[in-house]
Amino acid sequence: MRLFVGIPLPGDVRARLAGLGGGLKGARWVVPENLHLSLRFIGEVAGGEDRDIGHALKTVSARAFDMRLAGLGAFDRRGRVHAVWAGVETSVEKGVVKSDALARLQGSVESTLVRSGLDPEHRKFKPHVTLARMKNGSAEETGQFLEAHHGFSAGPFTVDRFTLFESHLGRGGANYVALQDYPLQG
Repeated sequence: MRLFVGIPLPGDVRARLAGLGGGLKGARWVVPENLHLSLRFIGEVAGGEDRDIGHALKTVSARAFDMRLAGLGAFDRRGRVHAVWAGVETSVEKGVVKSDALARLQGSVESTLVRSGLDPEHRKFKPHVTLARMKNGSAEETGQFLEAHHGFSAGPFTVDRFTLFESHLGRGGANYVALQDYPLQG
């Protein structure tokens, strides 16, 4: 089974994100029910390991917090866009961009999973919600799309839980199933 940990989004935020779908050649838009913010991709695990991971995640201690999505961007490799995303509103202190409560939650999830025996995540955490995946997307066309939606924001909304998800890959893309929710404190 293929697992990841994420923050589910409220229906009104998913609807706002889904409203951005369209107008970008070659984009495969994420269906609204699959929109989420990933905290940690786990990957394939053997039978029974999911129970151990689920049990370990119960020990994560973090407080609920408010979050707002703001701005759109794209990931690219060698000048070809492979994903379009919505970002998380952050603060800037001493030139460092941060979202303290979200960073604490992600760090707690990461350290809990490493203590449970998983390898550490080597990629730097870049909080985002993937809106579309692209195959060899045009940087110019994507830039025009991003410019057309430069003022995007959604929320704020309260993050009061995180979720262990299972990902089922198929021809039409991935389908995500929530396995267990983990409430955040107050």
